[in-house]
Amino acid sequence: MTKADLVFTRGPVFTVDPARTRATSLAVVGDRIAAVGHDEVRDLIGPRTEVVDLTGRLLLPGFQDAHVHAVFGGSELAECDLTGTVGVPEYLSRIRAYADAHPDRAWITGGGWSMESFEGGSPTRQLLDSVVPDRPVLLSNRDHHGAWANTRALELADITADTPDPADGRIEREPDGSPSGMLQEGATTLVARVAPASTPADRLAGLLRAQELLHSLGITGWQDALLGAFSGRSDPSDAYAAAARDGSLTARVTGALWWDRQRGAEQIPELVALREELSEGRFRAGSVKIMQDGIAENFTAAMTSPYLDGCGCATANSGLSFVDPGALRSYVTELDALDFQVHFHALGDRAVREALDALEAAVAANGHRGNRHHLAHLQVVHPDDIPRFASLGALANIQPLWAAHEPQMDELTIPFLGPERAAWQYPFGDLVRAGATLVAGSDWPVSSPDPLAGIHVAVNRREPGSTDDRVFLPEQRLDLPTALAAYTAGSAHANGHDDAGSLRPGNLADLVVLDRDILTGPPEEIADARVERTYVGGRLVHAA
Repeated sequence: MTKADLVFTRGPVFTVDPARTRATSLAVVGDRIAAVGHDEVRDLIGPRTEVVDLTGRLLLPGFQDAHVHAVFGGSELAECDLTGTVGVPEYLSRIRAYADAHPDRAWITGGGWSMESFEGGSPTRQLLDSVVPDRPVLLSNRDHHGAWANTRALELADITADTPDPADGRIEREPDGSPSGMLQEGATTLVARVAPASTPADRLAGLLRAQELLHSLGITGWQDALLGAFSGRSDPSDAYAAAARDGSLTARVTGALWWDRQRGAEQIPELVALREELSEGRFRAGSVKIMQDGIAENFTAAMTSPYLDGCGCATANSGLSFVDPGALRSYVTELDALDFQVHFHALGDRAVREALDALEAAVAANGHRGNRHHLAHLQVVHPDDIPRFASLGALANIQPLWAAHEPQMDELTIPFLGPERAAWQYPFGDLVRAGATLVAGSDWPVSSPDPLAGIHVAVNRREPGSTDDRVFLPEQRLDLPTALAAYTAGSAHANGHDDAGSLRPGNLADLVVLDRDILTGPPEEIADARVERTYVGGRLVHAA
């Protein structure tokens, strides 16, 4: 009998395998799981076997993130970081400190500020001028659908009161029409395009920085949701290609090639060529990302009925569909016929419907090809569209951290949706009950990449550590096994790794060890758990 290279004993082991969800021991030979069971697995222990005594710590399949921007997130870790606070004085203090610590930087870039910190979600250029008046500053907000610029940055971009809004964005303005310093959606590109571009070395360093962080959170694979140049940021594809070639990419990564919404079907042959060119080693680029709308907080998410104003009256604005819905059906049908996976950004209920309509057209033309198309974000889903996910085979890609009461939800979203539509938000429970397959992602650096925090909110519908007793739409809560499955088997399926995401013999030994058994502890303590070890293919890539 072949002896194991690695054996975990004295469980608990949660397999995410419906045939046997619980075990106490697991053995690994090479990069694969050789056995899952109980005391009998100890027979595979030989003189060279590494034995890990779990003693109450939980062994799980490695987490996978089905929607993340790893290179962007890793790069931002080296820039001006405004995450972790909502205080304007703290923002300004950090920006000043970063500028003082980096006198050689021609531009101050970074981000992570929250819209809730400013009246109407919109900061001003004068605030930035008060701490950095002499150099251009451009800082993305937390959701990366907008940016905050100072006067010098706006001057260098030649943005004035006479500059028209781009078709896919908006320049917020002062009473006289001058730019206020807040740029929405595609308007961010007007400034970002005159900022210094990152170098290939910068992007590779960002990827490796991100990989270290993601492994420390138990993440063994992910889908990078944007490979291409976007909003003034350089294409991160070369970082993945370089890391795949030299072996420094230890995670399993699927790349979603960016659909340029200013172009049409003429770009499809280019995407086919990129899929072939970029796929190597643990990296492959078999997905195409189509961003169909914006976000609710700045009223660019595409809705089936208008947003409300501050008085609760209907406005003339129902958000933006970035790709014409008729053209979208044609594009998706062609991509599906070429066996691309389509990865939609669909946040408002109209965008969700337009994406599902496109998939329906593809199925009508091509039949069910099993290309694992998925819709990410799903903030507002019309009840009529919930059953369509299962019937079309569309995966529901959820970002659970957002499904909770917090200021951005309570102050900048619910009042402008109205009570009926606000009750359609993040309908995880309804999707499961209707037979949809859930997959999960973080959208980092938009929000925390920690799967345990996301699982906590999916189960509790409250933020970790929140003192607010309100549960956000409690009927949409998930049970813990279902939430774990979304972050493991579900996301592995979306990412094309059917031999990962569950612990069964023959599967890849992508594993995570937690410091406790969250399945037996109180659900309100899920986010308190910590990752102790992460393995990819049986190789230890993180140890606490």
